[in-house]
Amino acid sequence: MKDLTIGIIGGRGGIGKWFADFFAGEGHTVHVTGRSTGMSLPELAATCRIVIVSVPIASTIDVIRDIGPLLPEETLLMDLTSLKEEPVRAMLAASRAEVIGCHPLFGLDALSLAGQNIVLCPARGDRWLDFIEGIFAKNGARITLTTPAEHDRMMALIQGLTHLDTLLMGLVLRDSGMEPSELAAFSTPVFRTKQAIIDKVFGPRPGLYAALLAENPNMPTLLETFERNFRVVKEMILRGDAAGIEAMLKKP
Repeated sequence: MKDLTIGIIGGRGGIGKWFADFFAGEGHTVHVTGRSTGMSLPELAATCRIVIVSVPIASTIDVIRDIGPLLPEETLLMDLTSLKEEPVRAMLAASRAEVIGCHPLFGLDALSLAGQNIVLCPARGDRWLDFIEGIFAKNGARITLTTPAEHDRMMALIQGLTHLDTLLMGLVLRDSGMEPSELAAFSTPVFRTKQAIIDKVFGPRPGLYAALLAENPNMPTLLETFERNFRVVKEMILRGDAAGIEAMLKKP
């Protein structure tokens, strides 16, 4: 398909802007709208064959409920959020359009799709899936098709566990009372790598990481596993059981 008209809600920043630039670079016409800029939602729905929702997780469902009823059956409604069950359910309920949940698993520093992972959750219709999958694959992306439930289960492990660990390490460092300059003089390469990740999570977009932890329905089960393992390791450390810790590390 050539010269499609694509609308991105929230495409003036973050991953929405990345994909606005990507689709424009592929020769498609892209309209970007924000809270106070760009087309109104009725205009966007009337103009665009594909509409992509790329707003913070906390706002995603409201935006889907606003745009969904305006879309004709032959259009495609997508989202780019990091959780999939609730957004996909909302897109199905709010619209007659075809629905694909999409999660790009890379950051804004990616220069292209080459080698990047993208998860797609096709939920209604098959008219648009070949196009979306094809344009990503043509540019070198590694694509996984799955269900919203399986996506969120995997994200609890991959994003939830990662950000939980980062959050706790950052809080411990904060409570230590040490200044970053004091830590820097004693830091190792591994510590500096972790510190950079902490700085990102505690940086200008804390709401993103808070939502990934608090809104994934799979996190309670993961937290139970985390706490169980923490208690075991804590007891070993308190009794100085280096051999026990070593055995745990060697266990398959």
